[in-house]
Amino acid sequence: MKHKCYLRILLFLTAGMLLSTGLGAQQYPFHDKELSDSMRVDILLDMLTVEEKINLLSTNLGVPRLGIRNCFHSEGLHGMALGGPAHWGGKEDAPTTTFPQSYGLGSTWDTDLIRKVAEVEAHEIRYYTQRREDPRGGMVMRAPNADLARDPRWGRTEESFGEDAYLGARMTVAFIRGLQGDDPLYWKSASLMKHFMANSNEDGRDSTSSNFDERLFREYYSYPFYKGITEGGSRAIMASYNAWNGIPMTIHPLLEEITRKEWGNNGIICTDGGALRLLVTAHKAFPTLWEGAAAVVKATVGQFLDDYLLAVNQAITYGILTEKDIDNAIRGNLYVALKLGLLDSPGDYAAQPYTGIGVSETDKPWEKQEVRDFVRLVTAKSAILLKNKPARGGQIPLLPLDPGKIRSIAVIGPRADEVIFDWYSGTPAYTVTILEGIRNAVGPDVEVLYEPSNTMDKAYIAASKADVAVVCIGNHPYGTNARWFYSPVPSDGREAVDRKALTLEQEDLAKVVLKANPNTVLALVSSFPFTINWSEEHIPSIVHIANNSQELGNGLADVLFGKVNPAGRTTQTWVRDITDLPPMMDYNIRNGRTYMYFKGDPLYPFGYGLSYTTFSYGSLNMPESFTDSVQIEIMIRNTGTLDGEEVVQLYAAYLSSAVERPVRQLAGFERVLIPAGKSRKVTLTLKASDLAYWDVEKQRFTVEKGTVRILVGSSSADIRSEGVLEIK
Repeated sequence: MKHKCYLRILLFLTAGMLLSTGLGAQQYPFHDKELSDSMRVDILLDMLTVEEKINLLSTNLGVPRLGIRNCFHSEGLHGMALGGPAHWGGKEDAPTTTFPQSYGLGSTWDTDLIRKVAEVEAHEIRYYTQRREDPRGGMVMRAPNADLARDPRWGRTEESFGEDAYLGARMTVAFIRGLQGDDPLYWKSASLMKHFMANSNEDGRDSTSSNFDERLFREYYSYPFYKGITEGGSRAIMASYNAWNGIPMTIHPLLEEITRKEWGNNGIICTDGGALRLLVTAHKAFPTLWEGAAAVVKATVGQFLDDYLLAVNQAITYGILTEKDIDNAIRGNLYVALKLGLLDSPGDYAAQPYTGIGVSETDKPWEKQEVRDFVRLVTAKSAILLKNKPARGGQIPLLPLDPGKIRSIAVIGPRADEVIFDWYSGTPAYTVTILEGIRNAVGPDVEVLYEPSNTMDKAYIAASKADVAVVCIGNHPYGTNARWFYSPVPSDGREAVDRKALTLEQEDLAKVVLKANPNTVLALVSSFPFTINWSEEHIPSIVHIANNSQELGNGLADVLFGKVNPAGRTTQTWVRDITDLPPMMDYNIRNGRTYMYFKGDPLYPFGYGLSYTTFSYGSLNMPESFTDSVQIEIMIRNTGTLDGEEVVQLYAAYLSSAVERPVRQLAGFERVLIPAGKSRKVTLTLKASDLAYWDVEKQRFTVEKGTVRILVGSSSADIRSEGVLEIK
């Protein structure tokens, strides 16, 4: 230990001499980029006072005395949130680009697209944090949400990429890489994943325990976080409110033992908002705040989203928290600051790749037409065609609509003329409602009738007058104008409130509209699944699209009128009845939860979505066996008359196993464009590691040798081609 200390002092002094020569008084040894990242952090840590170290237990990365500028957190699940329902940016609202909710982003099944979404967001982060006039927000982004939506009743389903660990991990990694960028030395922004982990009940989230075994921890609940760190490069996570097997996550030993020591998270771990106080008042884990604060810091949690100063100082005074404990917790904060370029000399800022955004590059990014067009494309690609049949008496499917053959169209329902924002939305510079999008699509020669409800039979009358009716119903995200812990109807959910019903009260409006007009399209605008059994049975065409996109109307209209051929896919199992679900607090997914273990007949299976064209699948071309990875080739032919995208999905199932396995599990996918009448060879890479299980005795992931069924198709329930592979 003495030799290490002497070496650090020697390097410290040497660096100081090198940097001070001719460079002015504001040069510090930690500015030296010739040193390793770890040494620069060590040097800075040695220079800090105890008071500065305690101040760094907040969400601020700044040290004004040493010229390290302040840098805070921002929210960014589907666009940077400045202003908006929660007014995250403080002051007055500031415009940012707003994409569909994470639930909608997940339904694109397109990792390249998701990465570009995050790149747009990261650009606006730099723009706002670096502009000279009125800088806003922080470069540590609380995104993505890597939690898994194991149950559609979860109030925050809207924030998740879905129920599957593999899909969630792929989307999480893509989003992280978009946020942090490709530069080998610097991050564009820092991705802080939330909420670690198994935080998928809102009711009682501050005191409940999510209970399940170690295999489910490794293979399911923590898997997107694990991949986000080890593959995506995130170096920041937020601990969740709940406990795992009785120990609150805010102080759980696995924060240090697994996420830091095993996975390599040498960056930030922060609490969720108010979690320190909840350790005392809800979990009853400690009698005092200062005892709780000491436990949080000793768990290497280096940032509080709390009023923590008094509690931490008391813990130091009473001798249960040391300066070394604080060093261990905050050194990750300093590493993130380094990767964001905050520990460089001010004279070196210009050489960094992202420091010109908002400074020399002052164009407002949310006003660029290419950005707006991209949001519109993402929105259209997120739409899921759930059903498309001929209307009563018709010969061809109702969608896509042909504006040249329509004289009038009725747009009906409470979601027709509004874009509603959730708790983590920003404030876009503009919005396009479904009503406006349809008007844009049909032009002035088509009469558009609009009624928000059936008050005095107005919806019925409008629908009966029109050639086609589009009924727009769904949930309200309640980002604002609703009391905390409150949703007005049982089927709505949001942060702090789980759903108590899966039926959609507004479905009665769809019944009225269909009675008036057989040519009825249901546009379901929602943040989670509904049990729309009646609509599935009776309404000819149904499209699902998530809330929040500033281009909601144009994106949906592009799908309705065939400008974009839909290829979105469900990211959850849509059940037919709430009784198809296990109890909400049963976290053992093997008890019939998710497509991997569900034994019922779903309304819409995981990975499901239709197209305006059709695809045929050839036979699988693959070797008989493999060890590490294998390429599986298949020819897909577009057998219809329209160009279209197909989401080719690869599932695997062990024919026999020494441990319990899912019925099938997703192990690969690709969204591909195939022109009408053309064929395309799709190559899916299957990694043996993606089929590994956690060996509890050996404490590692183990690839089990044996025979595996390979299933390739259009959804988890629509397998078009299959074969057998041996893992050697």
